[in-house]
Amino acid sequence: MASAAGLRLVPKDCRDPTATTTYGVGQLMAAALDQGCNKIIIGCGDSGTSDGGAGMLQALECSYVQRTDPSCRQRREAGAYPTWTASVWMGYIPGYETKNSTDNKVQIEAVCNIKNVLCGPRGVARVYGPQKGATPEQVERLSVALEKLAAAAQPICGGEEEEIGNLPGRGASGGLGAGLLLLGARLRARQEAIDEYFGLATLFDAEPWDIVITGEGSLDSQSTHGKMTVEIAKRAQEHGAKVIALAGSIGEDASEVYQVGISAFMSIVDGPSDLEEAKKHTDKLLRNAAEKAIRMVQAGITLRQNEAPRPAPPVIMPPRKESPRGKLLPDREGDRSLLKFARVATS
Repeated sequence: MASAAGLRLVPKDCRDPTATTTYGVGQLMAAALDQGCNKIIIGCGDSGTSDGGAGMLQALECSYVQRTDPSCRQRREAGAYPTWTASVWMGYIPGYETKNSTDNKVQIEAVCNIKNVLCGPRGVARVYGPQKGATPEQVERLSVALEKLAAAAQPICGGEEEEIGNLPGRGASGGLGAGLLLLGARLRARQEAIDEYFGLATLFDAEPWDIVITGEGSLDSQSTHGKMTVEIAKRAQEHGAKVIALAGSIGEDASEVYQVGISAFMSIVDGPSDLEEAKKHTDKLLRNAAEKAIRMVQAGITLRQNEAPRPAPPVIMPPRKESPRGKLLPDREGDRSLLKFARVATS
């Protein structure tokens, strides 16, 4: 997802989630379908959008519409058109049937942060909108738009028994999760999918691990909510390994990661720097930070070795004094705890 609609693709001074869309994601999916793919795996994350997947649906000849008549569908700016959404027109996707079909020809799997919800106080617009460039007014506008989108998608995605706006995963990548559900996609937690495709679950079983070094762009309070850095740390901790996290920046409440398996963390930035300047030197900064981390580990190992029990010094018996009558007497000036015997002279 990030390769087509990622935040990093939008210059910092141009970021506006009311204008960016997931249309490129839909184009990639359409290209995969044209090549005859029967399974599409979409990695959700690092998005620069908050359109509820509307752009993706448009690229696949589907759309959110103002009323049930498909002839009224039209393209609008991402942050604007969901505000008037009344229903969803699924159109026709070659080689694919909708969720309610019993003969799905294409499987769609979305690997995402399964904890992200679409609507409400912790909805994606409110939680992630500001970092994508949204102003407070735009955050509220996007939140209203996504609520209307959820209402339109409800009949297709879950009926009355489920509230799509409050269910986990639907808010992934600015609501792309909800849009993918309209296509019958399966939402999977990142850790579950990575365990399957990359063998992360069994990685630590192969051999003993002492230290694991991992990284994240920004380590903060959000890191404990489904981020892979913490998922790796949890698995490493279960196998007795210590985890060090190297981060591009350290945000608010980053210390919460201590409770979920990370033993220590540090920023790779070694002085005051703006983001663009730091990005230019990422390789160097990362190498330097890794070296610093290992040197600290080595210092800890040395201290631990210095604390190891040392052998007791040998006990030196003090010389015994001979009395005028030929008997050896206890050394009154030595260690009183030692038992000394008198020897009778043979003369």
